[in-house]
Amino acid sequence: MASHYEIIHQANPCIPQNPPKPLSTLIVLGSGGHTAEMINVLNVLLLKDRFCPRFYVAAATDNMSLQKAHLLEENVLNLNEGKGGSTQFLQIYRSREVGQSYITSIGTTFLALVHALWLMIRIRPQVVLCNGPGTCVPLCVIAFLFKVVGVRWSYCFLR
Repeated sequence: MASHYEIIHQANPCIPQNPPKPLSTLIVLGSGGHTAEMINVLNVLLLKDRFCPRFYVAAATDNMSLQKAHLLEENVLNLNEGKGGSTQFLQIYRSREVGQSYITSIGTTFLALVHALWLMIRIRPQVVLCNGPGTCVPLCVIAFLFKVVGVRWSYCFLR
């Protein structure tokens, strides 16, 4: 299964930077195959000093994804001889849990959007990496709204 990369918005794409400056990166992890696919992509990307600091975000009820991200970061530190940049591991509310009714998900979606807004304002990522888990929806909505109002960030969505 080949991955498809799509750059939705990139700030100043025509201005080359030598050497390129590090980019604050928000990495959204999802349960199941979403995390495994993202870890595969990150195994290539994180060998460079291009993406730091890194902020990993997973659903509050997803314990496995952040554990896998911790292992990835340990491997990056070992391969880069202790130089991996700063990393934070965060959790976000889910818009809708598996099996949750659509009526009750209205309130949890609003809560997830508010939490995503708070995270995006706090982190101010220049790059958002996600590959389609439901956890990324509130973050992508906030990123899109920031783009509409003119906040200059880069977004890369993997699907």
